[in-house]
Amino acid sequence: MEVLAYLIPISLFLGGVGLVAFVYTVRSNQYDDPEGDARRILSDEWDDNPKP
Repeated sequence: MEVLAYLIPISLFLGGVGLVAFVYTVRSNQYDDPEGDARRILSDEWDDNPKP
């Protein structure tokens, strides 16, 4: 039971790190165009100059 005193704070910390990483990716607009990516990967046309 003493090990729970270590495991619970560690798991809460790792969960917080994951939440912060997710919020960072949302705020940096990494999920802006998922539909376009899904169609682009199925396309036969190559784009040598993709948009930044």
